[in-house]
Amino acid sequence: MAETTYAKGLEGVIAAESEICQIDGANGKLHYRGYSIEDLAQHSSFEETTYLLLNEHLPSKTELEDFASRMRASRGLMGPVQDMIRYFPPAGSPMELLQSVISYLSATVEHQIRHSATCNCRRTLHQVSQLATVLATYQRFREGKGYLEPRADLSHGANFLYLLRGEEPSPEEGQMFDTCLVLHAEHGFNASTFTARVVASTYSTCYCSISAAIGSLAGFLHGGANERVMDMVDEIGSADNIEPWLDKVLSEKGKVMGMGHRVYKAKDPRAIVTEKMLDDLSKQKGDANLYEFLKKVETGFRARMETKGKPIYPNVDFFSGAVYTLLGIPRDLFTPIFAVARSAGWLAHVLEQRKDNRIYRPKSLYAGPEPRDYVPLAKRK
Repeated sequence: MAETTYAKGLEGVIAAESEICQIDGANGKLHYRGYSIEDLAQHSSFEETTYLLLNEHLPSKTELEDFASRMRASRGLMGPVQDMIRYFPPAGSPMELLQSVISYLSATVEHQIRHSATCNCRRTLHQVSQLATVLATYQRFREGKGYLEPRADLSHGANFLYLLRGEEPSPEEGQMFDTCLVLHAEHGFNASTFTARVVASTYSTCYCSISAAIGSLAGFLHGGANERVMDMVDEIGSADNIEPWLDKVLSEKGKVMGMGHRVYKAKDPRAIVTEKMLDDLSKQKGDANLYEFLKKVETGFRARMETKGKPIYPNVDFFSGAVYTLLGIPRDLFTPIFAVARSAGWLAHVLEQRKDNRIYRPKSLYAGPEPRDYVPLAKRK
């Protein structure tokens, strides 16, 4: 590559090899370590998927039982962390809280990586296990409720809903939310994952890497799209207003949130799963209004794009926010839930980065002034 050539945002640049995630954007395919997202969504759990991402293979029955037991034993929050949540500044965001808790947890474990690539994070699992508890406890505290101990007999997804509500969810709801975590657990070299790998390349701790990744995800260009889909639904207001709203937004070159993806040129395979999930959940709740509303938005938008020769499909965010809404999850927790799920993928990338590490040090193309003389302050105009 010539010195004067660069790709803004590193678009199209291959920064490293990875065995974790394969995305076939042209055909709408996604695999974690060779396993299709459809198979994992149908058959796996978040705990098993986390094991797969961290250990590079599906576990045996004994391995999964041991791993799930350790994950579940790590869910509880020590008193100082509970206090951190309880007294976190009200103006602070839940993403800032997650960053703060990860940093605190880093100081409570003995790191083996101070001067080497060795790490014990496959066994501590705090980064993956506790974020869900932190988020649910944050919601409980701001509702004036007390701390609730996690339940070791529930899946990761079901336990989150239990902590959030104070009562056990139905088996169907627990499985649905657990599947949502599987769908969001990993997705290649996106901005937050790349951030985690850059930090890991310095041999900083995995906690520092994940804290940095959470900070990257907090930016509105990365996380939060499913929140904005629901904001869009509120803005449109009624089904009768969908068509005129689409005409107005597209005439002003605005965006329809949840439609299109930078990588996928076919329908996001995760959107296919979440769409069915939303349909099923709507039937269980006896309320299909939100599902039908989104389908009308999708149909109207896609029809307008196809007349321009631009087939654009829903991404995972188009339906996931509606699923969370029907599960009773507050909207400002949607992006933090993304972090709860993606922590497994971030940790997998941190471990992979260390296997054949080279610190990231890209060049920049200088576009500033030519060398010039320093003018003493007394002689400046």
